[in-house]
Amino acid sequence: MAKLVPFARYGGKCLRGTIVKAEALDFLRGIKSGSASLVFLDPPFNLGKVYTKHNETLDQRTERDYRHWMEDVLIESARILDDGGGLYLYHIPIWAMRFGAFLESRLDFKQWIAVSMKNGFMRGRRLYPAHYALLVFTKGAPTHFTRPRIEAKRCRHCNEYVKDYGGYKHIIEKQGINLSDFWEDLSPVRHANRKNRAANELPMLLFSRILEMSGSEQGHYVDPFAGGGTGVVEAVKKGMKFSACDIVKANCEIIKARVDELRLSLRGRHNG
Repeated sequence: MAKLVPFARYGGKCLRGTIVKAEALDFLRGIKSGSASLVFLDPPFNLGKVYTKHNETLDQRTERDYRHWMEDVLIESARILDDGGGLYLYHIPIWAMRFGAFLESRLDFKQWIAVSMKNGFMRGRRLYPAHYALLVFTKGAPTHFTRPRIEAKRCRHCNEYVKDYGGYKHIIEKQGINLSDFWEDLSPVRHANRKNRAANELPMLLFSRILEMSGSEQGHYVDPFAGGGTGVVEAVKKGMKFSACDIVKANCEIIKARVDELRLSLRGRHNG
């Protein structure tokens, strides 16, 4: 396989990483085994979406081809993961179930996180699909894991808690509540006026939460479907080295612009 040429490369005290324009499998195959401390996968769901006019069939594989391709992606993702590292897979439930079972022979299953879907459409003779799946796997015991605490939800009209915490209310007010595996406080579909590209972007809160849970300063964040680059931005803020890839050139340009802007901010903070 020919060596991939970086779209952008960063080397320095505060910012280290590489952006590559390539197919995800080619990108992953070029990464050293056991070198990643955190891998995030948000692949195309194979629902027929058009991500670029230059190739309108990227998200239109046969079910068999899609499954084989994704299994190869998962094999490579598990290979590059270091001992104690974490892998997060974001997908719709039916594929999360299939790929989760496939991954379990290679990694240790930790969590199925349900990310609440605010708007949805009926799909055949099934219940209303109300969540996306965020699967968490590790290679052995996790080296880094933090359980975030979040503020208890209040009614926007009366400002009272929406749940009854009984005699624990004073603890909740001081310490917050432990994050559960049901995330209803964020929207998986980022609002149009806060997106960096036409296609959907996952919200910054989702990435900041993942980085808080499993990120580590000086660790290595790998994202083969980087899209608008929000995961990369949050990884850099955490002090991690990053390796990011996207097959769409416009997305690589967006990621580069966001990282360049962040680099200026980091320089100013360091100089100050």
